Amino acid sequence: MNFKRAIIALLSVLLLLSGCTNKQDSNSEIKLDPNNPVSLTIWHYYNGAQQAAFDELLQEFNATTGKQKGIYIEGYSQGSVSDLEKALSDSVAEKVGAKAMPDIFSTYADTAYAIQKQGKLANLKSYFTDEELALYVDGYIEEGYFFDDNALYLFPVAKSTEVMMLNTTDWEPFAKECNVSYDDLATIEGVVEVSKKYYEWSNGKAFYGRDSMSNYFVIGMKQMGVDIFDVKDGNVTIRAEKDKIRRLWDNYYVPFVSGYFTALGKFRSDDVKTGDILCYTGSTSSSMYFPDEVVLDDGNKKIEYVVLPAPIMKAGERYAVQQGAGMAVTKSDVKREYAATEFLKWFTAKENNLRFVCESSYLPVRKDANSIDSLDLVIKNQNLNVNEKVYDCLVSVLSQSDSVKYYTTKSFNNGYQTRKVLDFNLSDKAVADKKAIESLISSGVSRDEALRKYIGDESFESWYKSFCDKLETTAHK
Repeated sequence: MNFKRAIIALLSVLLLLSGCTNKQDSNSEIKLDPNNPVSLTIWHYYNGAQQAAFDELLQEFNATTGKQKGIYIEGYSQGSVSDLEKALSDSVAEKVGAKAMPDIFSTYADTAYAIQKQGKLANLKSYFTDEELALYVDGYIEEGYFFDDNALYLFPVAKSTEVMMLNTTDWEPFAKECNVSYDDLATIEGVVEVSKKYYEWSNGKAFYGRDSMSNYFVIGMKQMGVDIFDVKDGNVTIRAEKDKIRRLWDNYYVPFVSGYFTALGKFRSDDVKTGDILCYTGSTSSSMYFPDEVVLDDGNKKIEYVVLPAPIMKAGERYAVQQGAGMAVTKSDVKREYAATEFLKWFTAKENNLRFVCESSYLPVRKDANSIDSLDLVIKNQNLNVNEKVYDCLVSVLSQSDSVKYYTTKSFNNGYQTRKVLDFNLSDKAVADKKAIESLISSGVSRDEALRKYIGDESFESWYKSFCDKLETTAHK
């Protein structure tokens, strides 16, 4: 009899605990006081039009949903992404003079991963139902799961991918004379061929550049069927297969030192503005900075543009980069964490999120917002004045979303530093070797002879070994 009573009592406790868990998951027991609102801080890296759009939405939240629920949020731009990461790093380390951790902050996955290794982030899964999370693009949500603990540490608010932007004003006479078309720019190899033709047609001018070399490596390898960073249970294996890395070398380093590609300004849109290139691959969020005119020594010239899909490796799968910072919530107490996630839900609601992306050239994060019809409807309903380049960029990406697979690497220890190897190792070598080649040519060495020393098998083998060694030592230090 006592045994039966014990079983009944145990079942009652389990049912009670189960009920409490369900209540907490639905946040039904968390109540805030509108007369004594929870005040939160949010750090981000938005500037210019992006910051203006974010600030406007933040003010609207505070005046409406935030006021009703008892939440007030103050936003602070930390400047650039690197400035924000430095501020976060100092705050986490509790350095002298560093500000306290914000309640919410923009961050890339690698940075959030490193912060959570110290147990500093809230598990957002506690504040979202499965039905709510299902509203978001699956890949965007998956990026926020770092470990095998089913905990969500990073939430998507706006994403980006890459596009190709082209100065069509200067493209058209070249294309007509050399019989080339946009179709020739669909593959990386095609871009190299077109760039070589343009170099010869223009008496030695470069045609193309790209902003992110780490994306070139990561996505190029993925298009060829390999994860260069193969991460399992937080452990990374570097898969820099030689034949595939050689293809990447042949289609960036060789055309760069040959003069077909270049990189002079901070961003490739700067190089378009100075007339040093016609075309580049860069983030969708950079589209608004594509110049309206080329600045030349003898005056400025107005130019037109077209947005094209980012080129892929020939015969490769149609993978495109998935990038952009999400937002993390600092681990604190239930009320502050709950208040933070209420803002994230509001900010990423379909209409609000589309309003933000219209000003920032990012991509919406909810499934029901990822269509041209949804974009056009919010522009009409909100009477938004959208930058033409931003709109064309969004339309270009949204129109091909069904045929493209978006990809990002999983987080691992030293992931940020290892990506920096991809960003600078080959590109810095290309810049230095191009100068050396130009010096040889100036001294009387023929162009073919000067190039031969740098683009042959021996040169590749030497670089490849040092490249792999650098990746391995950085990833596993």
